[in-house]
Amino acid sequence: MNATSSPHIVILGGGYSGTLVAVNLVRLAAKPPRITIINAHRPAGRGVAYGTRRMEHLLNVAARNMSAFPDQPDHFVNWLRTRAEYDLVPDYELRERFIPRMIYGDYLKSLAHHHLNEVNHVKGEAIDIQNDGTITLADGSELKADRIVLATGNEAPADLLGAESLAAHPAWAGNPWLPWHEKLPPDTGTIILLGTGLTTVDAIITLRALGWLGRIHAVSRHGWLPNAHFRGIDYPDFPPAEVDLADLGLEKLVTLMEHHCARLREMGANPAIIVDKMRPHTQRIWQRFTLEEKKTFARHHAARWNILRHRIAPEIHAQIASAQLTGQLQIHAANIERVESAGERVRVLLSDQKHLEGDLVLNATGPQTHFTATKSVLLQNLLRRGLITPDDMEMGIRIQPDHTIVDREGNPSPHLIALGPLLRGTYWETIAVPELRGQAKRVAETLLGLGTSTESQPVMMEFMI
Repeated sequence: MNATSSPHIVILGGGYSGTLVAVNLVRLAAKPPRITIINAHRPAGRGVAYGTRRMEHLLNVAARNMSAFPDQPDHFVNWLRTRAEYDLVPDYELRERFIPRMIYGDYLKSLAHHHLNEVNHVKGEAIDIQNDGTITLADGSELKADRIVLATGNEAPADLLGAESLAAHPAWAGNPWLPWHEKLPPDTGTIILLGTGLTTVDAIITLRALGWLGRIHAVSRHGWLPNAHFRGIDYPDFPPAEVDLADLGLEKLVTLMEHHCARLREMGANPAIIVDKMRPHTQRIWQRFTLEEKKTFARHHAARWNILRHRIAPEIHAQIASAQLTGQLQIHAANIERVESAGERVRVLLSDQKHLEGDLVLNATGPQTHFTATKSVLLQNLLRRGLITPDDMEMGIRIQPDHTIVDREGNPSPHLIALGPLLRGTYWETIAVPELRGQAKRVAETLLGLGTSTESQPVMMEFMI
């Protein structure tokens, strides 16, 4: 790079994380660098989560907590005031509303239009990066970067045993973020949803909005559906003032949490209040855990944590409950052993010696989290040549505190920096807006040489409890 020229920063991924890094680079820099965003499929600024075109898909968090900027907490609510449909909504009500995700995508696009007029957008897929920062695209073209941001987002779900034989089967949908609803069976048919998390909730809400009247089965190991947000009580006793939660270790932390959850139950309050009050401390606790404690948490506590932590809008929860009460939706608690063709249908074999057959089966088991099994050509190439290396949990990329990627030899990369779900093993909590907006600001500060402000540290998400 010429000493007098602006550095060229290339962002791989144009979803929430990539867009917010670019926006922060522009708004924080005295003289913004040259920025290129490379995005393969969805429109830049929306990504998978906010690229939905269905108004029934709502945010899982109230509007008051969805600002894109940690230093401007009311930014999203103020933006909503520019839209006619929210003109007459009282402020206290608007702040507590669960807004359609499509509208939140409009918000992100508006930020891109406002801040990124000078940013170069390239539609394509990066498949490799050389040691000198040269990026190779799938079409054979190349471009040179001084710094490269990996903002590739969530992986598609991991393949289930037997799924390799179903790639062309008309009743199989292996990626829930592709338009599976375009091949619905008739109302006399059966749909099987593999998983009972947020993606399954989206699918059920879509089916109801489409007026589809057939039978729905949802299967997961525990059979737990997400809980609804709720209005709780003030509970100042947790965490105890004299206790640093990050110093306790897993066993003592679980004991303390169970004690306070029991107290809340005795008071007639929801014990999930404790999960909410953990949010300012979660990343620091995770980073202080030993590797064995992290593995134990992932094996024995993560499923319950995620159900309590990733809650849904009350109106969405009510629709799911209605589908169960009418008998349209049936939940199964079982391990999924394999999937296989059954003529025009797909058969799902379960661990309890039972099976289900569906006219459409959707893999909604959640993003792939075994990093070295990634299907990304780019990430596999970087792993092969040692430019990136897995974290201790093999859930993502190893980084330094400023998000600079660490290579296989333990050296900081001169070019690569990462954020988002790629850092799941480092931070655990790294998919919600409060974490991602803080990371986007921190990455921008690193790239601009500004240091790390307190505003870009993980911030508390004031859940509606």
